[in-house]
This record gives sequence, structure tokens and C-alpha cells, in this order.
Amino acid sequence: MELKTIDHWDEKLWNDKISAIYHQAFDGKGAKPEKIIGNMFRKGLCYLHIGIMESQVVAMALTGKLEGTDALIIDYLAVHSHWQHRGIGMKMMKYIQDWSLTKGKVKSLVIEVESANTPETLARNQFWEKCGFTLTEYIHDYIWVPESYRAMFLKLVPDTNIPEHGEELFKYIERFHKASYQGA
Repeated sequence: MELKTIDHWDEKLWNDKISAIYHQAFDGKGAKPEKIIGNMFRKGLCYLHIGIMESQVVAMALTGKLEGTDALIIDYLAVHSHWQHRGIGMKMMKYIQDWSLTKGKVKSLVIEVESANTPETLARNQFWEKCGFTLTEYIHDYIWVPESYRAMFLKLVPDTNIPEHGEELFKYIERFHKASYQGA
């Protein structure tokens, strides 16, 4: 699998190769409007990581720097439904970890996951735990989405400044989301 990271908004790439994967995975589940994603790129807040097999994009991840920390948030990660259960998500995560330490210059990763106790949520959380993430106890309620969330973190090196408590992590996560929407 060929893996790439893109640091600028490429509307053609998004529309032709990424949009279908993104919408398939996240419509009705907290998907940001594409206008906001474009805004995030214009403001230098995010990166797009893609996995390519047989000349097609089969996986995507959108990440962003959490200001005030040495952490990168994985805002979205998805594998096209036809390519799932083949280890592609794990390969994407390994790539993002390596990229984070070398080119991203961050020392830890953060993700927010739905807190509902459903089979789908539990399966997702198991995936993140297999990737090395630790689930925090704190449950966060956003005012603009109906689901509650919990934070997970992964220290890539021991000397990171990322908080280990969910309530503290969500202060940084909320700042990231607020910055994403400002000026759009």
C-alpha cells in the first residue's frame, strides 16, 4: 500500500477520491461539512493521510495538531467498505505514528470515541486499543451533537506533555474543533 500525507486543500482529490470514503463512514456520525475541512486546510490546522492500493484511495485519515500540546488528534480515520478487515486500518495507524514522530514532530496521538455501549462502538474501541491507545474514564457531552464522547490517547514516547485525564484532553480537543469552524 502506498501511503501519503497532504498538507493543503486539494478539492479535486477530495471530490474524486476521498469524499465517498468520508461520507460512507461519517455521514450522520459527526461528519464535518467539506467547507469546514477546506477551512481547516486553509488555516494550516490539519493533514490528510491516504492509503492507495491498485491506483485507488482505500483509506483516509484527517489529523490535526492540538495547540498547547505535542499531540496530534486523529479527527477521522476510515477504510473504504470494500477494503475493510484486511489490516489496512492498522497499516494507516502505523504510518500515522511513524509520520507523527518524524515529519509531524509530535509525541502523542489523541482520538475521541463515542461513549455509547453499542457493539459498533465497542468494536471501534477495540481497534484503537490494539493500536496502543488508552481509554479515559471521563464522558464529554458536546452541546451541538447528541452523542457523548470519551478521549483516548497514545504516548509515542515517554516524555510527552499530553494529559492523561479525559476532562483535560477535551479542553484541547474543543479548542481544535472551535478553530476548525472559525472563519469558515
